[in-house]
Amino acid sequence: MVATHLDTESMHEHVVVRRGVRSGLPIVVAVHSTALGQAIGGCRLAHYPHWRDGLTDALRLSAAMSDKCALAGLPNGGGKTVVALPPGRTLDAAARRAVLHDAGDVIAGLEGTYATGPDVGTGPDDMVTIAERTPQAFCRPVQAGGSGDSSVHTAVGVLAALHALCAERFGSADLSARSFAVLGLGRVGGHVLRMLADVGATLVAADIDKGRRTLAVTVGAAWASPQDCLTADVDVLVPAALGGLLTPHTVPTLRCAAIAGPANNQLDAPATADLLHQHGILWAPDIIVSAGGIIHATAVELHHETSAQAAARVRGIADTLTDILRTARATGSTPAAAARSRARQRIEHGRR
Repeated sequence: MVATHLDTESMHEHVVVRRGVRSGLPIVVAVHSTALGQAIGGCRLAHYPHWRDGLTDALRLSAAMSDKCALAGLPNGGGKTVVALPPGRTLDAAARRAVLHDAGDVIAGLEGTYATGPDVGTGPDDMVTIAERTPQAFCRPVQAGGSGDSSVHTAVGVLAALHALCAERFGSADLSARSFAVLGLGRVGGHVLRMLADVGATLVAADIDKGRRTLAVTVGAAWASPQDCLTADVDVLVPAALGGLLTPHTVPTLRCAAIAGPANNQLDAPATADLLHQHGILWAPDIIVSAGGIIHATAVELHHETSAQAAARVRGIADTLTDILRTARATGSTPAAAARSRARQRIEHGRR
């Protein structure tokens, strides 16, 4: 096990790397900040070339989670669990249960400073398995006492963000007058596509899974390849798949006026936010746009608010994004810089 309090290089409060006693796999839990309250963050079960790559991912994602919580007004800090699977390794049901129990044991050892939820490679049912080892697991199914699948709440938050983005970029929050390219039709992206279709927006859609073309056709969206969807001539690009999509190579090829979507870590590097700004593309920071699911789940499960209160918090994403976009315009900075500054201010205030 490797453990440290206050990693001075990344400024994390606590980082644990432990080989699971049942699975033999490396379990990483990174707690970035508890300045605002208990750290929260998803449990990622993914393949990495080396377990140290999983550690790097956990450090990066937990720091982003601190910013996400701060901007969402949550009384929480950021954390992350990463289970680093070797390339080509698959898990049967027994092995999956073993590794989730191992993750639960590591989380239990943090004595309530961190709670986890679903992420890439895990879902609500996996949180039930982790909860067999620690109560610090949320987004469990409703029948297991949790708030259930968070994807629809994430999508509601995306729609709120799109209203705010369009009001800032085009002078009107009316989505029916706009065109959107939705790249990625998984659980969240599929909900977003349906919601945009319901309000009468013009749509282009794509996914690497061609089986999802049926959804696009059903709601009246034009189907495209992922590359053509990325570079479509639309008002707003909605990235809803994995991150790293916006790079110095892809940004010059974009033909959209604005970008907002639920995909995490859309920028390959912070400097790409400046490149988008230079190309006149208004980018809504993903840590704001994608926060609906975590806002709803923590409000209901960790802070015991009503569904109505939780839903109001999710809709508040529109106000948060509006404030950040106006601040960026007034100061001549990028929305990314304005969001980062606002998050850091709130975290520092919490420390004091």
